[in-house]
Amino acid sequence: MRMFFLFCLVSTSLFLLGQQSLPGGQNFYKKGNVGIVYNSELSFDFKILTLRSFAFGVNVGKIKAYNRSRFYNIEFGNLRHSQEVRQNFDFQILSNNRISRAFVYGKQNAAYVLRVGFGEKRYFSEKAKNKGLAVGISYAIGPNLTFLKPYYLELRRFNDGQSILKDEKYSLDNEEYFLDTNRSQTIIGGSTFAKGLNELSVMPGLSAKAAIHFDWGAFDEYVKALEAGIMADVYLKDVPIMIESEAVPYLNNSPVFINLYINLQLGKRK
Repeated sequence: MRMFFLFCLVSTSLFLLGQQSLPGGQNFYKKGNVGIVYNSELSFDFKILTLRSFAFGVNVGKIKAYNRSRFYNIEFGNLRHSQEVRQNFDFQILSNNRISRAFVYGKQNAAYVLRVGFGEKRYFSEKAKNKGLAVGISYAIGPNLTFLKPYYLELRRFNDGQSILKDEKYSLDNEEYFLDTNRSQTIIGGSTFAKGLNELSVMPGLSAKAAIHFDWGAFDEYVKALEAGIMADVYLKDVPIMIESEAVPYLNNSPVFINLYINLQLGKRK
């Protein structure tokens, strides 16, 4: 959290030092001898976050001045816990002649988040009017909905001496199998993605993000930008991604998720 507040403080200070304004909310610049005014922009986000997370989104913006735009954003991605470790000890399953799937040990739910944000994008100087690189800041805040899907494993069970493979989610009844460290005996691998889709639960939360924004030709017709920033997702209670049990005392859930990210933004102005 200290990094987040420091980042916001430095970004705001730089902006105040470099901010210049045009009267009347103009967003006018010259291309050759022709004046061009853009009023709005539509862009798409392709975001990679820490902890192997991702997000795809769309931004609808209103250009208020040459150095300032307001926008709302909708994005969808996954939410990962810092203690998730992918296990990938492949071996062949003789009963159906296929290879076992990778899985995450101690995982209880897979989390996917839908974020809605309202924010602003500001450039530091009048260089934004030229076709060179424009540097600024982008920030947004808004609600989110996180969808929790039960995480299923393919477990080996024995019935009358016969080995049976079953897809199961975590419960107290199967804890000794679900958390078996000698996985070759009980945990075959992860189940297919479709398992648990009919058992979704929802948690509301709040998301906020701030980024340094690099735009090549900030008011060209086409948006070509790159962002490097920090994002926080906050909830009223712990998000139950990992299993909390005396059998795995080192696994703990949290109500706060902080990620660094790189975002490629492409779109068009009109």
